[in-house]
Amino acid sequence: MPALSNPQLQVPKISGDGQPAVSSPAEGFDNEVVLSNIREVARLAGVSVATVSRTLKSPERVLPETRDKVNAAVEQAGYRPNLMAVQFRSQRTGNLVILVPAIANTFFARVISGAQQAAQAANYRLLLCDTQGREEIEREFAELVHNHQADGVIQLRAFDPFTEPAPMVNACEVIQGGRHPTISLDNRAAAKAMTEHLIELGHRRIGLIKGPKSSPLTRDRVAGYQDALQQAGIDCDPALICHGDFSLQAGHDGAAAMLALPERPTALFCENDEMAIGALKRIKQEGLRVPEDLSLVGFDDIPFAAYCDPPLTTIAQPAEVFGQQAVEMLIALIEKKPLVERHVVLPFELTLRGSTAVVRQGK
Repeated sequence: MPALSNPQLQVPKISGDGQPAVSSPAEGFDNEVVLSNIREVARLAGVSVATVSRTLKSPERVLPETRDKVNAAVEQAGYRPNLMAVQFRSQRTGNLVILVPAIANTFFARVISGAQQAAQAANYRLLLCDTQGREEIEREFAELVHNHQADGVIQLRAFDPFTEPAPMVNACEVIQGGRHPTISLDNRAAAKAMTEHLIELGHRRIGLIKGPKSSPLTRDRVAGYQDALQQAGIDCDPALICHGDFSLQAGHDGAAAMLALPERPTALFCENDEMAIGALKRIKQEGLRVPEDLSLVGFDDIPFAAYCDPPLTTIAQPAEVFGQQAVEMLIALIEKKPLVERHVVLPFELTLRGSTAVVRQGK
């Protein structure tokens, strides 16, 4: 893939042996102009040049009032740090790569939002890569780290794009027993809790529309569904399990297949909210009512879930926190700080709304 470029960055001179022709980290970057500018910032802020440099490179190491004075002076002086010189000295780019398998997915959009806010707060830039879940694309973007165009990777899918050690955090869909730090949800326990809710309402024929076959999320949510059925003494009917792919269309098609069964389910559990919304449309097209004729539940609690008609009962998981904590963990790896915990499991919540009800007699 083409290298990242910035027209404002100056390229260091190259010597005859192919190495940067510099005798000090800042040589070749117009030192005199940079030093003059930073001195002007120091004068306006009433602090030393060293304090200005520390504030620009590591703002967390200076007092808030000092940071505010330096930032105001930077704006007043119109100073722009020479980014390539800073990168050359620190061996960091300030870029973080986030690999997203489906950028159009509403849940991932929320994860990205949390990651962006955390990166910005830490003075890092987030490079967003829509990989469509393709390994070759993920490997290509991971090369940005080895090519010194990025400092680390956040991977939202259960695949390791690195063959050599590199800073990476695996979030959301995680690799079982992988070598990288992870941030996940107990999907098995969450799916079990949702299925138990339907069983408590009297449902015994509970349909399940699964996610992609290859996804660990699918595996864990199916296992949780089966755990609840087994605990309640209910046989797991294979006819009530339908394959999907987390899309609206998969929910629509899965609901059509469920409703065509000789004995249709009284409740339908979709493994994400987008499939549940697609299923809701198909159920209404069949002239049925939710929850009077069929209870319907999802997973994720995306913003649209609360605005469905009826509002969707679902599992709420903290999508923005996934992104935020993944960035914080990755920065700790990059800056070689100790991790409090290498494998974080975030909490879920069963959010009850109007799409579920006690099963009707005779159903």
